Amino acid sequence: MGSKLGFVTRDLKASRALRRGCILALFCLGGGAILAQERASLSFYGTPGLIDMPTADSMRDGDVSLSAGRSPGTWRTVFHFQVTPRISGVFRYGKLDNYFANGGTLYDRSFDFQFRLVDETLYRPAIAVGLRDFGGTGIYSGEYVVATKGVGERLRLTGGIGWGRLGSYNSFSNPLGVVADGFNNRNDEGSNTGELDTGAWFRGDAALFAGLQWNYSDHLVLKAEYSSDAYEDEVARTGFEHKLPINLGATYRFDNGIDLSAAYRYGSELALMFHYTFNPAEPRIPDGINGGGPAVMPRNLVAARSWDLEPEAGADDRLRVAVARTLAEDGLSVKALSISGTTATIHVRNDRYDAPPQAIGRTARAMSEVLPAQIETFVIVPINRGVPVSAVTIRRSDLEELAFDLDGSWKSYSRAAVMEGSSYRLRPENYVPEAYPEFEAGVGGYFVPSFFDPDSPVRAEVGIEAFAAFTPTPGLIFSGALRQPIAGNIDKATRRSNSVLPHVRSDAVEYAKESELELSYLTGEYFFRPGENLYGRVSVGYLERMYGGVSAELLWKPVEGPLALGGEINYVRQRDYDILFNFRDYEIATGHLSAYYDLGAGYLGQVDAGRYLAGDWGATFSLDREFANGFRIGGFFTLTDVSSQEFGEGAFDKGIRFSMPLSWLTGEPAQRGFGLTLRPVTRDGGARLNVRNRLYEVTRGYHDPELRERWGRFWR
Repeated sequence: MGSKLGFVTRDLKASRALRRGCILALFCLGGGAILAQERASLSFYGTPGLIDMPTADSMRDGDVSLSAGRSPGTWRTVFHFQVTPRISGVFRYGKLDNYFANGGTLYDRSFDFQFRLVDETLYRPAIAVGLRDFGGTGIYSGEYVVATKGVGERLRLTGGIGWGRLGSYNSFSNPLGVVADGFNNRNDEGSNTGELDTGAWFRGDAALFAGLQWNYSDHLVLKAEYSSDAYEDEVARTGFEHKLPINLGATYRFDNGIDLSAAYRYGSELALMFHYTFNPAEPRIPDGINGGGPAVMPRNLVAARSWDLEPEAGADDRLRVAVARTLAEDGLSVKALSISGTTATIHVRNDRYDAPPQAIGRTARAMSEVLPAQIETFVIVPINRGVPVSAVTIRRSDLEELAFDLDGSWKSYSRAAVMEGSSYRLRPENYVPEAYPEFEAGVGGYFVPSFFDPDSPVRAEVGIEAFAAFTPTPGLIFSGALRQPIAGNIDKATRRSNSVLPHVRSDAVEYAKESELELSYLTGEYFFRPGENLYGRVSVGYLERMYGGVSAELLWKPVEGPLALGGEINYVRQRDYDILFNFRDYEIATGHLSAYYDLGAGYLGQVDAGRYLAGDWGATFSLDREFANGFRIGGFFTLTDVSSQEFGEGAFDKGIRFSMPLSWLTGEPAQRGFGLTLRPVTRDGGARLNVRNRLYEVTRGYHDPELRERWGRFWR
């Protein structure tokens, strides 16, 4: 999607003041100077640190680290994301053998958080505060304040104070005892895991830890630390020997983002760890390897081709066919073209490019190649699901002037006009021949992973999927998909739901067991524009693999501005376990009011409040970060009137999600990609209908600020 450009934009509206305020607040919270070292060294907890102890270092803004490690009796896998330059978050999944009295294994899911309070300077260390395992079983639960300072070019020193596990060895009375006393609120065995145990944070006894890191070379890092973790649980339960509080380790760093670490810990064991770090803003393959598309055709050449030719009947139809044929080679489907005076208006559907400005740029260049020389103004109307989502006006003379300008990207954006598109409705008299009805179908493969079953932490299913869609008229779409599993072990899971709530999601394994040929969805959808800045959707049929019924949505989203508001109402019935045509007895009406806000710098916030599938009422809070190339990472949590005891393990619904565009891997434009949502546990509280084609994602790519942020692809 190209680099973000510092565009000089058109007139700023009063509403932008609120947006600036949000951006400033986000920068104050997450901005600031990045530490001097390019890539911080990671600990055996998968976070910037020494061996077991944390440091105040941060990864580069946006870095993602995937870690996997093994020590006797323990496995750890870690997902670490540098959310902002100062804030990082972690999801960790661990396995401890022989943890229970009967020799059973403990599977631990937990979240970490670190905030860098102070940046490192020539005379001042970096200082960070962190929470470890604040939303899991609590076995790794601890808090810390840590300082790290470089001495010379290769040595880094760290010292800190910890609570919880990090305050369990050679501890002393809590120095914060005046404001935080007692250490009896942490989760014990048998308590409801997943609750935020805020009453225990920074309480109880504390202990000091320290260490050093010596960068022997650009590739080899040596570490030593004094650990404040007594490993009390492991000593009591698994036979772990804690002989010394001293840990020694080494990390070998490769230029491709891979680190290999080894450590001798607590005088009794050897541990190994693998880390892979990448930045979503940096594609795996250089961008732009695909063809450049049509060039801007100078108007004098266009005029020369038609010199001395008499006007012919049906000329507009021939122009429609010519433009459609030119753009079809670029994966763009022209639905209508009209000419009025010196203005040409084109309705085009983008089936290929994940960056909408790239589709708009190629459309404009193709129009300059085909349309008569007297046409000066191009109005490009992107349509999605059969409705116009905006209208982008570009002057032909600007295209000719800026085609080879070094600053052509930002200049072309500043001269273009992005307008509301509801008045640019598709009209049959302007249709390209055979524009409607249209039919498309295809066959491909699918892959469904499943995680965190204690009997088998990683399960998966692969198979073949066939899909088809029929659009008789703009906005009306009939579509469906069939899946046939080929191999997998999701259906081999034996654990059954113990939920006291209606089993609206926790019976997912039953669907995997009883389904063979699966009707994933079969729907009729109608998309429409009820008014200016308004979008509507009605969906009827088998809406998703577990529910069928009717869903209606209305969205208010101006073409410019960060705020959008929407409402959705559904009446659904639970589908039978075979995922074909029958239904179960459970039915319910659900609905949500939603607010979406673009915070700037790639951060998107969303709040959905209403009634969920189990009949509970509450709200879901989401924050996502989207990179300029379409890679997206985010997190969410849901709080409802279901108590943590009724919810069960996990206490409340929460998780992380990411989506990766195929173009990030291949360098070729594509709208397909891969997405995954990771929940520590799937329960029935806070469960929402997974209806397809919600309107915010249907529209936002062709509105500002998204168009502006990705306009660097306009000339590609």
